[in-house]
Amino acid sequence: MSEAPASVPRALAAVADQPRVHDFLARAIAEGRLSHAYLFVGAPGSGKLDAAEALAKCVVCPNGGDATCDECRRVSHHTHPDVHWLAPASATGYLADQIRDLIADVSLAPMRAKAKVYIIDRADLMRGTAANALLKTLEEPPAGGVFVLLGRTVAAMLPTIVSRCQVVPFRVTSPDAALQAVLRESGASEREARIALAVAGTPARACDFLNSTSRRQVRRLVVRTIGELARDDSWDVIKSAGEIVAAVKVPLADIKDAQDAAVKESSDFLTSAALKAVEAANKRELTARERSGMMEAIAAAESMLRDVLLTCEGVGAPIVNSDAADAVARISAYASTSGVLAALAACSDAAKHLSRNVSAQLTLEVMLLAIKEAL
Repeated sequence: MSEAPASVPRALAAVADQPRVHDFLARAIAEGRLSHAYLFVGAPGSGKLDAAEALAKCVVCPNGGDATCDECRRVSHHTHPDVHWLAPASATGYLADQIRDLIADVSLAPMRAKAKVYIIDRADLMRGTAANALLKTLEEPPAGGVFVLLGRTVAAMLPTIVSRCQVVPFRVTSPDAALQAVLRESGASEREARIALAVAGTPARACDFLNSTSRRQVRRLVVRTIGELARDDSWDVIKSAGEIVAAVKVPLADIKDAQDAAVKESSDFLTSAALKAVEAANKRELTARERSGMMEAIAAAESMLRDVLLTCEGVGAPIVNSDAADAVARISAYASTSGVLAALAACSDAAKHLSRNVSAQLTLEVMLLAIKEAL
């Protein structure tokens, strides 16, 4: 693959750990030959969503994706009216109504930018009517629209949809490469970078985590709660679960304010049906953001429990949560390997429950009580 052009949009720094993808997108943008549809394919944690966000910034930013302007900030907050984020509405995949709403929006002119971007996560879960409806739109693409489909494998998707997209493969970043990417972009210490990666998953999200006081506070609450489970009674655990859920929701208030401001700004030239569609999309976005925050809380618990497991087994590797070393040592003194494994299974179950739309409060209560019993 040819090298990236000399001038590269700053937004593409989010995919610096995927050099082939970075150079491919940079050249397409520099040469003005963006495709109407991309299919980003790779395993979870390979950075597909980060790349989709970076590409969206490059499309709608008047400065070519500088990552600092108001348009780019709106994309980061998922409040830009011309960047649409879709995720499966049910545990089994996409609903046909979701794609119908997308198709209805495609015919509308952009509100702020020169083009619109549709980011469709887990497109490999699209079946039947929903997949066929999207296919028709991809076969007759609208002017000024860019579709970015994200999937884990091409094999699970409708071949005719794949054939209408430029397929961009993502590799799983090695732990060391991911760590170096976070250190390079954030300027954080190695300890902070390791914690951020354990909680957030990808380098780009880890950098965002390090810049978010509220997200780091959620992680601190989780670590404190896990460390105090042995001496807490059930009511204490339930109270702690509530505190964590409340902390997860703190940044959502700012996002909702931005959404409301965008709706008010657009209300004069949108039909009532279009306004309802925007409001429904905003509500789905807030739900997705809450779920993402809860998944980080679960990841924080998993990371601490893995440290406990390493200590129980006498593995010489350094623990990730070194700022909670005393709590890790204390739990390791009374926990058994089988108990820690059961606690980790409770975290895995919690993630599954969230994906099936079980309430955040109930999910966390059940997880923490199960961990307490297991340890």
